[in-house]
Amino acid sequence: MLVLVAPGQGAQTPGFLTPWLELPGAADHVAAWSDAIGLDLIHYGTQADADAIRDTAVAQPLLVAAGILSAAALGDIAPGAVAGHSVGEITAAAFAGVLDDTAALGLVRKRGLAMADAAAITETGMSALLGGDPEVSVAHLEKLGLTPANINGAGQIVAAGTLEQLAALAEDKPEGVRKVVALKVAGAFHTRHMAPAVETLAKAAADLAPTDPKVTYVSNKDGKIVSGGTEVLERLVGQVANPVRWDLCMETFKELGVTALVEVCPGGTLTGLAKRALPGVATLALKTPDDLDAARELIAEHSA
Repeated sequence: MLVLVAPGQGAQTPGFLTPWLELPGAADHVAAWSDAIGLDLIHYGTQADADAIRDTAVAQPLLVAAGILSAAALGDIAPGAVAGHSVGEITAAAFAGVLDDTAALGLVRKRGLAMADAAAITETGMSALLGGDPEVSVAHLEKLGLTPANINGAGQIVAAGTLEQLAALAEDKPEGVRKVVALKVAGAFHTRHMAPAVETLAKAAADLAPTDPKVTYVSNKDGKIVSGGTEVLERLVGQVANPVRWDLCMETFKELGVTALVEVCPGGTLTGLAKRALPGVATLALKTPDDLDAARELIAEHSA
């Protein structure tokens, strides 16, 4: 059984979209999406520097566009399940047919702008904790006033809060944590700092007409399978200010009997977590079109 997954913010790197635009029809699709949402995705995906694509309002639609584009390049596939990390859940909603591609990109454009506005209120950020016991780490974060915004499993938790709180964390790591790594994001996502964005996103979602998922959709709110399109959309709105539980998603993958995981472009992060948390599951990250043939072979072997 195959699960198709989409990464979240921080996975983007300068120029990562360039080779994908060389595929037949790809540039035309991305140009049309750019016109629809009022953002030059081709420029940001090929020419913009790291600081420019770190901007939340840019990074989020860029990631969703890349995920949809790379999944389409795989051809007509039938994953047993789909899931996404943070903004990747909107990509997963497109995979599952809950939203069409244009609706997904329109929603993520509004999400990115709303979260950028919320992030501008207070200087905040996120840092990954590598290693350590989750319970010990979460208690330590709460003592420092930080939120465990992403509980990713495989020995990784992402803390979010003010820059002062994150600086204190760097000086005072939880017992057993090997390293604290600042992430390439511009705010404390999935925390109370994003509450102003929830109302904006709820209004945007009210104009959409979601359909029920055509494949098993695993929610990063709690790892549960969601079968209704309206509930998927409600969860997409609420998760902006609530923690991502990727650890629970991977537990659900185990329960479903997943045997292979393919991560769409810009893949790598979720594949790395799966290699540590899901032993025996075959994994592949789509980084460039050179990975497509190997991905198709893996999909053919493991599709439901």
